Amino acid sequence: MSFIQRYKEMDKAQRANYRKEFFINNSLYIFLIAAVFAIQIISPHFLSGPSIVNIISLSAANLPIALGIAGAIILSGTDLSAGRIVGFVACVSASLLQATGYPNKMFPNMPTMSLVVVFIIAIAIGALVGFINGFCTAKFHLHPFIVTLSTQLIVYGALLMYLTIGNNNGQSISGLDPSYTGFITGSVLSLGNTPIPNFVWYSLIITAIMWFIWNKTAFGKNMFAVGSNPDAANVSGVNVKRVITLVFVLAGVMYGITGFIEAARIGSNSAATGLNYELDAIAASVIGGVSFVGGIGKIRGVIMGVVLLRLIFVGLTFLSIDANMQYIIKGLIILVACAIDMRKYLVRK
Repeated sequence: MSFIQRYKEMDKAQRANYRKEFFINNSLYIFLIAAVFAIQIISPHFLSGPSIVNIISLSAANLPIALGIAGAIILSGTDLSAGRIVGFVACVSASLLQATGYPNKMFPNMPTMSLVVVFIIAIAIGALVGFINGFCTAKFHLHPFIVTLSTQLIVYGALLMYLTIGNNNGQSISGLDPSYTGFITGSVLSLGNTPIPNFVWYSLIITAIMWFIWNKTAFGKNMFAVGSNPDAANVSGVNVKRVITLVFVLAGVMYGITGFIEAARIGSNSAATGLNYELDAIAASVIGGVSFVGGIGKIRGVIMGVVLLRLIFVGLTFLSIDANMQYIIKGLIILVACAIDMRKYLVRK
């Protein structure tokens, strides 16, 4: 039976209740979309060609980390270490791919490494920290909040120590090799006169792979089963500990990829790189319908959440809203999104 047929069969009270629930459950989407239109009216250049490419680029840069955190949320957990992993990977990648002859090269006697080798190192770092997060969560039955808070501090300490070795002395890492920056931020296509950076296409490929993993593999089905009810999944023969560990490993791989892209995207990397990136990723995931109650979430929802969040924050920048105020707005969005999500869950119960 189609939605229209079901709606027609409802009586007046049922229709009124349905409309009420619809607007409450989708109120955040409605508000964000209305805000985008309002910003466009106030600032007509908001949705111009260059601005759209900027929004697409920022969304693509944030999409892998959001997909990683979304997996942890589907397990009814979270990952507070994501931003620091991104920052650590970005600094390691940048240090190994500085241009030969750059005056402030971190390792002056070491030639610029291969892009492929550094990419593998970036993924390995992310996967290792992800494994630690998943193993401790699954093996010792610790809440991911505690585990990832601990690894966040450990990774940040490791990053600070890393930045003091070689000739760097804690300074920002820049002077990247042109082959690296060209691979990430170069362009083969343009929107009008505005080039679309290559990492947008890499992000789309990563998203397609994640969609396949979530929807077409036994691991993806087991992930949702464990998130919905780990005890029932265990009785059904699912290795719950292995699934939890692999979800966090996959999340770590996403953070590693994000860090590898971010290093070249921003060009100058420091201890502040990656700071609070996990907040944007969590907000985007929850806005996109990934539920903290576990077992609920879709790739398209994460994409929508990332894009909507970027639209809002780029719009706030167009309106010259103070950057500190944007943190308050970001926190309110997360709070409202979680409240709406919990209300949906209670209604279903």
